[in-house]
Amino acid sequence: MKFVDEYRDPDAAEKYVQAIAGITTKSWTLMEICGGQTHAIVKYGIDELLPQGVTLVHGPGCPVCVTPVELIEKALEIAARPEVIFCSFGDMLRVPGTSADLFSVKARGGDVRVVYSPLDAVEVARENPDREVVFFAVGFETTAPANAMAVFQAHREQLQNFSLLVSHVLVPPAMEAILSAPENRVQGFLAAGHVCTVMGYADYEPLAKKYRIPIVVTGFEPLDLLQGIYMCIRQLEEGRTVLENQYTRCVRRPGNTAALELIRQVFRIVPRKWRGIGEIPESGLGLQNEFAQFDAERRFDVAQRQLDEPKECISGLILQGVKKPHDCNEFGGRCNPNHPLGATMVSTEGACAAYYRYRRLANQFTPETAAGSAE
Repeated sequence: MKFVDEYRDPDAAEKYVQAIAGITTKSWTLMEICGGQTHAIVKYGIDELLPQGVTLVHGPGCPVCVTPVELIEKALEIAARPEVIFCSFGDMLRVPGTSADLFSVKARGGDVRVVYSPLDAVEVARENPDREVVFFAVGFETTAPANAMAVFQAHREQLQNFSLLVSHVLVPPAMEAILSAPENRVQGFLAAGHVCTVMGYADYEPLAKKYRIPIVVTGFEPLDLLQGIYMCIRQLEEGRTVLENQYTRCVRRPGNTAALELIRQVFRIVPRKWRGIGEIPESGLGLQNEFAQFDAERRFDVAQRQLDEPKECISGLILQGVKKPHDCNEFGGRCNPNHPLGATMVSTEGACAAYYRYRRLANQFTPETAAGSAE
């Protein structure tokens, strides 16, 4: 299939692997910053093809995974109200709060619905004028335009029963938080191609300059990733630290200007708490004052809830690239897709879910772990 098979060509991949080996003289640690890239890396074994000493670590590239537990608790409280129809993408329904998830609310009679677009939730609000319809707006910059359009449409139609529970996060501030941390070991970034399709990459250039680190905007297919890794290592070996764009077939420096204008009209930049990382200044989006009536936290008076993250899950360390899923004692045993202890095992883009799906059998060292992770 054109535009898929050509980016999975094994002969071309082998040439890139050889090229990477040919330029690598030192040990380097790179971080991909997208859950889709993480799954492709683990599925195709890209990290295992690299020269010894080149390490890929997985960053906070999954928006479901970085949604803090206190926001999950707010979603659970709102969804349980009898007057509410709570709409969400499917992967959010199984993210655990402190003692339950949205599936549990649905099982107890809550009207929780899976939708495929925030505009579907707007349609639900039109069809149910006597109910409060809330959409769980989770995501990076990639999903922000559609959520902004939902609010814009509801505002234009003067829908009084529609609101968003907003958990939008921005990638560049998270990268800066990782780079400025004392335990940071990341020497190069593979930036998320889909995010940059919307936002462009101008915001990444100051990071590359300030922290003297190469950043390569990279796609999601095996050849994209291998080329991105090659470009990043070549910079490191040559002593260069600039922004480069591997994903030229989709990404331009200015991004999608129409989408950006809509985002700026509906949203404003706010501090945002990230699961396992804590609050990062200017790392999230909240609704502009003009659209404050569509803010579910205000509408249902849950804005001030504060909760600590569960200590039994190391997802925060995984999201920072400090540890990998196999470093967790509960991985594949107590923590599995049927009983996730944290969001990184739930989401289709989570690192733990990727390792469980593609690599758990090779890393089950004990009978107890093997028995606990049987499907």
